[in-house]
Amino acid sequence: MSSVTQNENHSIDIKKFRAKREMNLGIFLFAIVFIYLAVTVIMYFTGASISVYEVREGSIVNDNSYTGLILRQEEAVNAESGGYISYYQNGNSKVKTGMPVYAISAQKLDTEAVSSAPEAPAEGSAALNSEIQAGIIYQMQSFSENYDPDDFSTVYSLKNEITADLQDAFSTTRTEQLATVIAASSLEVSTYTAPRDGIIAFTVDGLETLTKDTFTADNFDRTAYEGKILEDQMKLSAGSPAYRLITSEDWSVIVQLDRETAEQFKERIAAANGISGESAEAAGEDQSMSIKVRIGKDSETMWADFSVLSRDGAYYGCLDFDNSMIRYAEERYLNIELILEDESGLKIPKSSVIEEKFYVIPEDYITAGGNSSSDGVIVRQEDGDAVFRAVNIYDSSEEEVCVSREDLSEGEILIRPESNDTYTVGKTRALKGVYNINKGYAIFKKVEILCENDEYYIVREGDSYGLYNYDHIVQDGTSVKPEEVVFQ
Repeated sequence: MSSVTQNENHSIDIKKFRAKREMNLGIFLFAIVFIYLAVTVIMYFTGASISVYEVREGSIVNDNSYTGLILRQEEAVNAESGGYISYYQNGNSKVKTGMPVYAISAQKLDTEAVSSAPEAPAEGSAALNSEIQAGIIYQMQSFSENYDPDDFSTVYSLKNEITADLQDAFSTTRTEQLATVIAASSLEVSTYTAPRDGIIAFTVDGLETLTKDTFTADNFDRTAYEGKILEDQMKLSAGSPAYRLITSEDWSVIVQLDRETAEQFKERIAAANGISGESAEAAGEDQSMSIKVRIGKDSETMWADFSVLSRDGAYYGCLDFDNSMIRYAEERYLNIELILEDESGLKIPKSSVIEEKFYVIPEDYITAGGNSSSDGVIVRQEDGDAVFRAVNIYDSSEEEVCVSREDLSEGEILIRPESNDTYTVGKTRALKGVYNINKGYAIFKKVEILCENDEYYIVREGDSYGLYNYDHIVQDGTSVKPEEVVFQ
């Protein structure tokens, strides 16, 4: 019995303890992320929708297209006798005074016999000497080395230059061939020469005598236009046109304008000549401006002197050229574009551009200080102490910088570094710009507008305070505020 009591005295009293819970860091972090995502989603769906635009390089060309009437210094040279005509020269070839141009015979000349001779070149071809071949090869090599894919019109220029060289070579061969035919024939042939220097053309239309003073609105009616092509071995009567002779490189294109467009061009011409608006009308047709044009036939771009003419209550634009006439010697009407603006840069929507005011301070008041290399100014406090304050710069010139009005207050006094000079904040300047959101919040970036159309601006690229290619900006600049977080 005593042994049982002893065992009972050594028994252990076991008590239950509640286990102590330790905080789970993973669950805590997950909760924070979940709350952030939930708030972000709610803000995204309940907040205002922000449209984003990616800035890209582009261009704007403002042009007006017209069909123009060509005027030249030219004349239709009539045949001095009747018969079958044979030409010594090729079309659009240059001749000097006294050079043979055509021959008249009572019957057609047999040119096929000479063309088939072993020593004669094939019909429609010309033997090129080494000098001409070398010149063409040099032209092609030079073109290949300097070719710019963005300026495709140079291909047409090369074509025209080589064509001119080949035509000269062909004309020489043609003259020699026809002289051989005449010598071999038993026919009486009369040869006629060029009365003056010029360019030969084998089309006539009866408008060769038109000038700036004599053209009328009826001359623009192409439905009534008739041109005649003069061909080798055709029969002509005495006094009918044998060829056309162009005697000057100067030529003009006349285009029809409505009154409103004519007045706009007059204002541009007046501004180009430094004439006030009231004196623009008095300046009249004597004033002109240089304008860039594109020719529809071959996409060639050229510069012309542009003036506005008035005839019988109607208005016309006159484009005067002093080169490249031979390219269009066979044309009477020409499709032409007046390129008023042609700018390249960064293309942005007009809706993105807003205007903000900034404080203007002298550039030599900007310094670096504090615990970083940030730009800032030295501000004099009310107790007389001077403290450095970082500022955000949005534009600068050689003498002044523009800083945010959030960084400074009107009336604050700035101290120029290493001097006792002071400047009182107050002067402001308005800058045009957009909100850049590359970093997820709206940052103002100034823009310098080069040109515009109805929907877009072209702005300068490369400004240290401006935009760059592929930047993201707010499409509607009025929809956000500075430093506002933007969800793309």
